[in-house]
Amino acid sequence: MTKTGAGFLVLGIALIGSAYSSVRAQAPAGVNDGIYTAAQAERGKAVYAMTCAGCHGEKAEGGAAGPTLSGPDFTNGYKDGSAGALLNKISQDMPSNAPGSLEPQQYADVFAYVLSVNKYPAGQTETPKDPAALKGVKMAAPKS
Repeated sequence: MTKTGAGFLVLGIALIGSAYSSVRAQAPAGVNDGIYTAAQAERGKAVYAMTCAGCHGEKAEGGAAGPTLSGPDFTNGYKDGSAGALLNKISQDMPSNAPGSLEPQQYADVFAYVLSVNKYPAGQTETPKDPAALKGVKMAAPKS
């Protein structure tokens, strides 16, 4: 290999490594890093109204058949867990009269809506449908 060819090879490896590290650096560490989009939360609002509000209240304030999904009672209950665990719980256990009956995208959208109700910031990327993709994303109290 010529010196020029070796130089391009080293440069190419450096660029690939740099691109990989910048992708890794962009992964959200927590829910305050914007793990849903505003459009996704709007879709989730519609699904929530049809399938969740009857138990959890119109504004996620809680109801006779379901706990609050908003405010300090909700955020304090989940602040030490992962976003993936919460999405998984929603996906597996809700709605209580028909667990697992929604499409994965609908569960992700409802999850986004619940985050928006709790004033977590929206971001540029939608919440993934697979809870495992959020396993390392920490829940936390929303930033004031």
